[in-house]
Amino acid sequence: MLTGHNYRRPAFVTTALAALTLAAVATAAPVLADNTIDIKGVGPANVGVDYTCDADSGAVAVKVMAGAPDADAPAATGAQTDITCDGRPRNTVVILAGTDGSPAQLSQGHTVQVRAALVDAGDIVVSGKANVFTLG
Repeated sequence: MLTGHNYRRPAFVTTALAALTLAAVATAAPVLADNTIDIKGVGPANVGVDYTCDADSGAVAVKVMAGAPDADAPAATGAQTDITCDGRPRNTVVILAGTDGSPAQLSQGHTVQVRAALVDAGDIVVSGKANVFTLG
C-alpha cells in the first residue's frame, strides 16, 4: 500500500503543457505572419507603398484610391499587379489614373485621402490602410 504523495506529477503535467503550447505557437507563427501595407509617399500622379505579404496570403495586387477626404468616390485609382509575396518587406509605386482613364493630376496643396490595399484575386482586401495627406 502506498501512503506517500506523488509530488512529481504536477511538475510533469505543467512541463508537458508548456512544451505543447510552445510547439503550437512555433508552428503557427508562419501562418500568423503579418500581411501589412503602408503608404510612404503621395505625389500628384502616383503613390509609394511599402508592403509585406506571405505567399499563402492570396494577395495578387496593390490597389490605391485617392481623392478628397469627404468625397463620395475617388478622384483617381491605380493598381500594381507585379508584386512579390514572400514574407519580406517590399515596396512599389502605383501610378494613378483619373476616373475617365486619363493620367491623374491631384493638385499640390490640396488635402487628399489615400487608401491602399493588398487584394486577392477576388478583389477582397487582405490588408489595407487609409491616411490623409496634404500634397506638397
